[in-house]
Amino acid sequence: MNRIPAREQVEHLRQQYPAGTRITLRSMDDPQAPPPGTKGTVSYVDDMGQIGVKWDTGSSLSLIPGEDSFSKEPAAEITKHKRSRDLER
Repeated sequence: MNRIPAREQVEHLRQQYPAGTRITLRSMDDPQAPPPGTKGTVSYVDDMGQIGVKWDTGSSLSLIPGEDSFSKEPAAEITKHKRSRDLER
């Protein structure tokens, strides 16, 4: 995003990438970027619409939607385990 995003766009990103969301990097034009295929966890989405990520390599570097290429990992199935624990009671 080369311009300041509208508040609605930032809120949409925050809903789409809440803290804890797992991300896989495809490509990033930054000399500090982790290698393609690196996974990370979203920490926040800032007011400029950048997605703060704590990469599994130990680094932290924000993604810029529309400039960096990345994908969201499917959410883990927590409810399935919760249901089986409830049945044991």
